[in-house]
Amino acid sequence: MFTGIVQGVATIQKIEDKTGLRTLQLAFPPGFDQGLAIGASVATDGVCLTVTKLLENAAEFDVMQQSLSITTLGSYSEQTRVNVERAAKEGAEIGGHPLSGHVDCVATIAQIRRIENNVVLRFAVPQIWMPYIFAKGYIAINGASLTIAEAQREENWFEVWLIPETLRMTVFGEKQVGDSVNLEIERQTQIIVDTVRDILNEKLGPLMPALEALMAQKK
Repeated sequence: MFTGIVQGVATIQKIEDKTGLRTLQLAFPPGFDQGLAIGASVATDGVCLTVTKLLENAAEFDVMQQSLSITTLGSYSEQTRVNVERAAKEGAEIGGHPLSGHVDCVATIAQIRRIENNVVLRFAVPQIWMPYIFAKGYIAINGASLTIAEAQREENWFEVWLIPETLRMTVFGEKQVGDSVNLEIERQTQIIVDTVRDILNEKLGPLMPALEALMAQKK
């Protein structure tokens, strides 16, 4: 589990591609790898990766084909900078919200607005995921727990506001319009929405033909 509080920015210093597998070598900020062991988990732009090899202030991770296809990791090149967070220890303070490191989809930066001491990012999202995105709710973007400022379901976008400290500790300040990011939907929200939808479908499903006929008569 992760907390969504990015602990630093790492640099991809080497990429090795094999059939169905990509190995990433990440160079960490000073002190990040203290106590890191083979088999440990590190969220890399929000994707939970397992340490396969330890190096001096760096480590290697294998990324399977499925992860490459549903996240941004398959499009990265050497020298790309990424958000990183170590797995949370038992009893750790949850400064953001609990994350699994399992990315749901990729979104695109549709707009960037720079206001004094703030940056506003607007993200275009696949329509299927918009029912889980609410203003004032949580969402993880490249592994960072952020609060949704505004969501427009009809147009499939949402916005977040970033303070200077968030920009300093993450890669968001380097992003441009058109760049892709990893999204992890807040699980509790998803469970509630899916449960309510299933109950309504179960209760109203048999009535739908009659309701549709009634609506047609009123047109």
